[in-house]
Order: sequence, then C-alpha cells, then structure tokens
Amino acid sequence: MQAILDVRDLHTHFETERGVVRAVDGVDLRVEAGRTVGVVGESGCGKTVLALSILKLVPMPPGRIVGGSVLLNGRDLLTLPTEEMRMVRGREISMIFQEPMTSLNPVFRVGEQIAEVFRLHQGMNRRDAEQRSVEMLRMVGIPSPEKRASDYPHQMSGGMRQRVMIAIALACRPRVMLADEPTTALDVTIQAQMIDLIACLRQETGTAVVLITHDLGVVAETAETVAVMYAGQVVEQGPVRDLFSSPLHPYTRGLMNSVPRMNMPIGKDVFLKAIPGSVPPLDRLPAACRFQDRCPDVFAVCRERAPALEEIFAGHDCRCWLHGKKNE
Repeated sequence: MQAILDVRDLHTHFETERGVVRAVDGVDLRVEAGRTVGVVGESGCGKTVLALSILKLVPMPPGRIVGGSVLLNGRDLLTLPTEEMRMVRGREISMIFQEPMTSLNPVFRVGEQIAEVFRLHQGMNRRDAEQRSVEMLRMVGIPSPEKRASDYPHQMSGGMRQRVMIAIALACRPRVMLADEPTTALDVTIQAQMIDLIACLRQETGTAVVLITHDLGVVAETAETVAVMYAGQVVEQGPVRDLFSSPLHPYTRGLMNSVPRMNMPIGKDVFLKAIPGSVPPLDRLPAACRFQDRCPDVFAVCRERAPALEEIFAGHDCRCWLHGKKNE
C-alpha cells in the first residue's frame, strides 16, 4: 500500500549553550492511508519534536530542520512556503497537542475555536461554521453540544477539553492526524474513552493516525505498526504483533519487561525490571551505538561503530549489532 505520509532521513537540531542537540537524528517513518502507527519511547527521545518537525512547528531559533524530507501525498512539506504550509495544517494534516489546557485559547469559546477551522480552510460564513462546530462536538461525544459550544475551556473537564482538541483536529477530515500523548493527565476510564474515540473516528473518516505515546498498552490496542525511538533515532519498527511477541532490540525488550502483566505473581519480592542508567545527553551522544552503556548484550563492535536500521524480517527493522548484517 502506498504511503500517504513518508518521513525520510529527518534531522532536527537545537542550538544550545552546551552545543548542538540532535533531537531527531535520521528518522524514517511510513504511514499508510487509514492506518495507525504508534511511536513509543522514553521522555526526551524525540517523539514530540518529530511531530512538530513534520508540521514545521519547531521553534526557530533555537531549533532548525537540517535535513530530510516529509512527503505528504508525494509533496515535500519542508519545501513549502510559510503561507502554503499554514493552509496545509488543519486541512490535510493536523495534530492533537499534548495538553489541551495550554493548546486551547482560554479567552474564546470552544465553539468559536472549532468554527475558526472551517472559516479558514473551507471559507464558510460565521453562521455555517458555528453549526458545523456543534456537529463536530456531537461527533466526538460531547453531550448537549449546542450548550457546550458556548463554554470556555476552563468550564470543561480534562476529558471534554481533549474531545474538543480531537474535534478541531478532525474538522476538515485531514488525511493524517498526529496525536501527541492524547491520554496524558486523564484518569484511566477517560483514557480508554479517548483511545476508543480516536479509533472509531479513524474508521469513520479514513484519517491515518500517528499515535505518539509512552504507553505500550495503548499502542498494542490501537496501532497496526509501531516505531520505537531512542535518543533521537528509530531503533526498531515493525508490525505491532511481531514487535510485541518477538522484540529484537535490547531497548525494546527492556521496555516490555518494565510493563506489569496480568499473570505476574504478587508479593514483596516481585519487582518490575527497570532499564539501568539513563538516556545519554543529546548534545554528547556516543559515537557508536547510543544504547551501549545501558545494554545487557553489549560487545566490542557496539562501542566502535554505529549500527544501521536494517530489515531483519519482512517489514520488521532493527538497529542493533545483534541482528545487523550489512555493516559487518
């Protein structure tokens, strides 16, 4: 199937007093129409910067996209002028930001904020845009949408604000939606509702979803493929079923071992296995494998040369000398 979003060798750097931070360092990501791709990893691995880079929303300075391409339907977004890119955002590709309370404008009613999308991208008059905003609130499951459209963000619960963000993101039925930690700061019940809502709306609208999260359970439930990021790079990617049943990279295995399971015994001597150490500073990355100081399987070549991301099985890629062949 042809990719609707194809990220190739993307590099995003930040200039700091300590040096250059390589937040995204050669990332490839392929998203097919109507599918969900999960992007997982620890905090600070580059997941959010990847999403902001795709939308050309990286603050410049201190950040800048220094290389690569982001192809949406074959058109490279990184080459578009500012005004043209502004029209692409929201209409062809959209984003649910991590914290709705800081993403929604506190001085405008939520109905007005949704209506603005229709007025900007579809040229609707105010009356028609307001009617469509109510329809969007109804579609995302907000009760009494006519009344709620007149509410300000602070008058809504966290779950309702997140639904408003989803309504804004899907208003123009974009081809791709980036969801950055859409369940953060929500209780477990509301988290499940948000994930179910995104999955249902994806089926209804045909929008492809890039789900950025640290929650492996969410990815296992909703995504068809998953990319695991570490220190600005994708270290493993493949079908969800294959990656969860047979993880190849030691970092992926470490993530899996740190998640509690239903069949775990209960007792004071039972502990989750944490990955030792911490992510290396992105301005002082090791010259070879970036996971070498935390890896239980490290050997000599890991400290000498950086492994490439290689296809180990059909559709299942890994960046590790345990499996790499082409760099030997």
